[in-house]
Amino acid sequence: MSVPFLSSWDQVRLFLALMRARSLAGAGKRVQLDASNVSRRLVRLEAEMGIPLFDRTRGGLVPTSAAENLLPHAEEVELGMARFAAAGAQVETAVEGVVRVTAPPGVADTFVAPLLTELHARHPRLSIELDASVGYADLTRREADLALRTVRPERGELLVAQLVATRERPMASAEYARDVGRLAAFEDARWVAWGDELAHLPGPRWLRAHAPSVVPVLRSNHFSSVLAATRAGLGVAVLPEPYLRTGLVPIAHGKALSGAWATLPSTELWLVAHRALRHVPRVASVWEFLSEKLGAFALDGVRPRRRASGGRR
Repeated sequence: MSVPFLSSWDQVRLFLALMRARSLAGAGKRVQLDASNVSRRLVRLEAEMGIPLFDRTRGGLVPTSAAENLLPHAEEVELGMARFAAAGAQVETAVEGVVRVTAPPGVADTFVAPLLTELHARHPRLSIELDASVGYADLTRREADLALRTVRPERGELLVAQLVATRERPMASAEYARDVGRLAAFEDARWVAWGDELAHLPGPRWLRAHAPSVVPVLRSNHFSSVLAATRAGLGVAVLPEPYLRTGLVPIAHGKALSGAWATLPSTELWLVAHRALRHVPRVASVWEFLSEKLGAFALDGVRPRRRASGGRR
C-alpha cells in the first residue's frame, strides 16, 4: 500500500490554509479561492491521498488524526518554500496557528498563564492550548508541540534546553514566617504537603525523610490549592525557589536543622520540542518567548543554563 503524500506546493498550501482556518470560506480567503472551489479541491486532495483529512461539521472542519500527523511536515515544506523564494535572504514567515504547550500545573498556573498576554501582544495570530498536567504528553505522537518538564527527556527525536536549575526550599507567607521565627524543629511549624499522587516528588520525599512524625495540616494533589493555602498563611510548603516570586518567603532554621537544610533537593525545568517542529515559525516563536521569560525566573543558587541539545536514545 502506497504512502499518501501531498504531491505539489499548491496542495500543501491548501492543506495548511484549511488547517489554520478550519472552514472552507476562511481557507478560501487565504488562497484566494471561493468556498466552492476550495471544497472541490479538498475532495480531490482526499481522493488522491486515499484518506479523509477533515470531518465536516456544522461548526467547521475538524482535522482527522491523519491531518494532524501531516501538519508538521507541511509546515516544513512551507518554511522551505519561503527560504527558497527569499534566495538566501532572511526568511520572515507568518507566526500564526495553534501551539499546544504542556507543563506541570504549578508552572502552567503560576508562570506560563500570566505571560500569555505579552505573548499575544507579540504574536496576535497565535493561539495557545495550555495543558496543565502531571502526566507527560508524547511529543512524538503530536500530543503537544512544546513541553515544560522537570525531568530531562532521555529518548526520542527531541530537542531540549534547560531553563532553570535551582533548589527547593521551605517557604511560607511573610506573616506566618514571622510567627515561626527561626525554626528549631520541624514540629514547631504547620506543614502543607502533597497528596499520594505527588508523594514521589523530591520535596515530599525530603520532608518524609527528615520529619517522619510531622502530620501536615493539608495534603493536596492540586498545586494551586497548596500554593493558595501556603500564601494564605496555613503553613510551610517545600517549593522550588522561583515560587518566592509569588510573595512567599524562605523559612529560617536553627543549627539543629542545618543538616536537613543542606540536603534540600534541587529541581530543574526543561523546554522540549520535537526536532521536526522546533524551527516551524509558530513553535519557534513560543520556544524563544518561553526561553526568555522563564529563564528570567531563576533566583539565587541557579546553575548555568545548558545549551539546547538533542534527547539521547
